[in-house]
Amino acid sequence: MSLPPTRWELAGEDNRGYGQKFALLVEQGADVDGEARLADVLVGRRACILDVGSGMGRVASALRARGHRVTAIEPDAALVAQSRRTYPDLEVVHTDVLAADLSALQGQVDLVVLVGNVMVFLAPGTERDVLRRVRDVLAPTGRVLIGFHPVDGPATARAYSPEEFLEDVAASGLRADLRAGSYELHPPADDYAVWVLSRDDAPRAVTSSGHPLTAG
Repeated sequence: MSLPPTRWELAGEDNRGYGQKFALLVEQGADVDGEARLADVLVGRRACILDVGSGMGRVASALRARGHRVTAIEPDAALVAQSRRTYPDLEVVHTDVLAADLSALQGQVDLVVLVGNVMVFLAPGTERDVLRRVRDVLAPTGRVLIGFHPVDGPATARAYSPEEFLEDVAASGLRADLRAGSYELHPPADDYAVWVLSRDDAPRAVTSSGHPLTAG
C-alpha cells in the first residue's frame, strides 16, 4: 500500500534526538513508565493491547512486563532497530498503522495506546483514517489512550486543537470519556492533552446523580 509521508518522516534526521534522549534516560535508570502506569490501570489483567507508534519500545515493554499481551507497531526503521536492541524480548512489527494487517485483532483489543505525540506526527489528513482503524480493533468495552501536544510541540508536528480532535474522534465512531493534562491525571492543560476514548456505542459511566460522564 502506498501511503503519504507522515510529518515524522518529513522531518528526517531531525527526529533522531527522540531515540537518543530516551536511550540515555533508560541507561540512567530514569522513570520512563508514566504512560504505561496509566495504561495498566485502564485494563484488567492479561489484557490485549495494541501500541501504535511504539517508538523505541519503552511503553510496550513496560506493559508486557506487567503481564499484558502487547502488539507493538512502529513505522520508523531506526526506532524499530533501537527497540529490538533495548528490549530484545519485545516483538515489534515494522509497519504503519494504516498498512498493518490487524485482522487478527479485529474487535479483540482492550486498549490501544497512541502516546508520545503519535497523533500530531501522522500524515496530513489521515487522522480520521487512523482513528477509524483503531475503532475497528477495539473490543466492545475497549478503550484508547492518546497523548500529544496540541500546540508548541516538536517543530514538525501539527497544531491539533482539542475542538478539532474531538470532531475527528466523533467522526470516527469514538467518544472522549476523559481529558487530563498529564499521565498522572492532572487537570486539563493547554500544553499537553491526555485522552481516554471508547467506542461510541460502549456503555457510558455515570455520576452518582445518574448523569453520564463526558470529556471536553
